[in-house]
This record gives sequence, structure tokens and C-alpha cells, in this order.
Amino acid sequence: MSLAPLRQMQIAVLLGGTSAEREVSLQSGRTVSDALQTLGYQVQDVDPQDSDWVAQLQDVDFAFNALHGPGGEDGTIQGALQALGIPYTGSGVLGSAIAMDKRRSKQLWQGIGIATGGFEVLSEETDWQAVIDRLGKVFVKPSCEGSSIGMAPADSAQSLQLAYSDAARYAGGVLAEKFIDGPEYTVAILGDRALPSIRMETDNEFYDYEAKYLSDDTRYLCPAGLSVEDEAELGALALAAFESLGCAVWGRVDTMRDVDGCFYVLEVNTIPGMTSHSLVPMAARQAGMDVPALVERILTLSWEAQQ
Repeated sequence: MSLAPLRQMQIAVLLGGTSAEREVSLQSGRTVSDALQTLGYQVQDVDPQDSDWVAQLQDVDFAFNALHGPGGEDGTIQGALQALGIPYTGSGVLGSAIAMDKRRSKQLWQGIGIATGGFEVLSEETDWQAVIDRLGKVFVKPSCEGSSIGMAPADSAQSLQLAYSDAARYAGGVLAEKFIDGPEYTVAILGDRALPSIRMETDNEFYDYEAKYLSDDTRYLCPAGLSVEDEAELGALALAAFESLGCAVWGRVDTMRDVDGCFYVLEVNTIPGMTSHSLVPMAARQAGMDVPALVERILTLSWEAQQ
């Protein structure tokens, strides 16, 4: 399609926000904003932390959403933009809300037969030892946070209770997810296409916030070293998981592979990071797209989806 209508529009890049992922979102938003300006688009940055952010959108024709976490990735800002009549990038209200909630995502996948690891919803009344007896070692995580925020491993009743107390500081409930002993892969989704998978390796106990955003020692393999058949299987699983939640345009699906070679979906990210350490730009480069081309592709796919 012609890009002329978009080039004539005022595009707001939404960045920052009020979630625990604010700093990552600021980095992602600046990457997007710089890319759009390089391509000749009319751009203004808008931070919903500002009290007058709605007023800043008065003359905006389209919004590129680079907000991560609650408030920006969970359907809230999507609903606000729809109420304001401003089209935006990425998934809509429903897909954003379900994908942000790991508990409900996993319940849906279990119901339709998409492979995902065993889990337990935790509360103050949980029998901690019973969870360990059933699942063994687990990873405890807030249901509605991203970037491994509030996440910790547990392999005893005592460590499980402590991890729960830490994760419960965040809204949305807490999950204990069965530990899968094997490599972690992520698959970027762009339109109806799975981009080349990436295998992540870290010397930390797991791929945590430090490994994702701060460490220069984390290793990323892209191509991931899978056979053609396994790459196709993983891509199909990622697309199925993404589409089953009602997600659209772009995102990233995190998975694990166990010792038997089976892939399991962990979660779907509807607004993945776009920082220097981020994975979607890395997969896009492997597929022949630099960051400006990726950003423009997200923009045009979103525009087409809302026509």
C-alpha cells in the first residue's frame, strides 16, 4: 500500500508510563521515535505519566504504542485511544488484556491444547508444600508484570512462600510455574509470520531482568541452531499461541524446550522491547530488516488492520 497517508499524519509515540517497566519503555520509545524521524515521519513523544498527556494527543492522527507493562500493554491505553478515536499499533483491547494476564493465557492454552507448562495459582491460603510436591521446582511470577519483574525460583515450601510474598507486591495475582529443564527460545511475530527464533543463554540462574537489559554477557543465538523441522514446529506453535489470545500485528512469544525436545509456551508479549538488548529487532535483522524498516512495517500493518 502507499505510505503517503501515514507520512502526512502526526504520529505520537507513547513511551514511559507508570509501570515498573517505565525505564525500558522510555528506551523503546526513543528507538521508535528516532526510527520514524529518520524515515521522515512527523513525530511527537507522549508520556502518559504527564498530567496533560490526553491534551497532547489533540492533534495526533495515529499512535505508536511503546508502553510496556500494566497501563500500556494490558488493554487500558488501547481502550483510551479507541475512545479518543485515535488508531494505534499492535493488538487491541481484548488481545492485550488476555496476553498481559499470564494466568488466563495459560488457562486458555490448556483448554485448547496448546502446550504450556504446569502451574499453580498462589494465594495466602496456598499449601506451599503441596505445590512443591506436585510441581517440583517452580518459578514464581506476578501474573500481570513483564521483564521478569518480581520473578524468583523456588524449590522448597519456605522459598516458595518467600517468593510469593515478593511477587504479591504487584497487582494481578501470582503464579508458580513448573520449572522446565532446557533451553529458552523466543519467537517474534510480525503480521502472520514467525521471524527466526532466538535462543537465549545466560550465566544467571534464569533469564532475569539483569540478563535481559543490563548484562553484556547474555548470549543470543540467531539462528538458534534448530533443524528446519524444529524451527517450523516452534514457529507454528508461537503463531498459534499468539493468535489464540486475539493478538495482532506484532509481538513476541517466549518458550522453553524440555529434555525430551518438546516446546512449551510461557507467555506472549504484545509490546516487546525495542532497546539495544531487545530480541524483536535482533530477529528482524536476521530476516533482513533494520530497525527503521521494522518500525515502519509495524506501523503499516497496524494501519492496514484498522482500515
